[in-house]
Amino acid sequence: MKNVASNDYGPVAKTLHWVTVLLVIVAWTLGMFGEELSENSAQGFRLLTHIWIGLAILMVAVVRIPWRIANPPPESVPTEFGRWLVEWTDPASRLMHYVLYGLLVLVPAFGIALQFAQGHSLLLFGLGEIPSPWLADKVFAHSVKEVHEVLANVLVILAAFHMIAALVHHIVFGDNTLRRMLPRLRKQM
Repeated sequence: MKNVASNDYGPVAKTLHWVTVLLVIVAWTLGMFGEELSENSAQGFRLLTHIWIGLAILMVAVVRIPWRIANPPPESVPTEFGRWLVEWTDPASRLMHYVLYGLLVLVPAFGIALQFAQGHSLLLFGLGEIPSPWLADKVFAHSVKEVHEVLANVLVILAAFHMIAALVHHIVFGDNTLRRMLPRLRKQM
């Protein structure tokens, strides 16, 4: 539930947001730099961790998207820059969020498709597995991997732009855009 008095996002929205941020950073880092591990056992553990974090991102997105629909974000508060700022940034912000949510589903979906294209089962956190519905196909797997990597990089770039926009709102425009998504670390009096 939103804190209407302070115009903040609610605790569930904040938690889902920051959990997603953490998971995306770790998954992207493992995907980009994990291949530098030389030992096969370390490489296998990195890949398994990357896959499980990707599945966690997908699970959080499956919760987060309906939550966002049922609990729309608080309205932007106009600043001294006037109504034009809200009229311009609100549609841009909405579009950015739709694209980010789409990527939070697409990137893991292509990761799952990559596992299947390689002929591997999808391991579900050690609780079970989904066997590949396809035979291994190196050419197809390579194409799926390229799409997965490009989408992951686009996700991280857009997330960085999203972060920069929040900082610009905070530093330049002096509004509460950033503060309303920050977790409350201690109770305010």
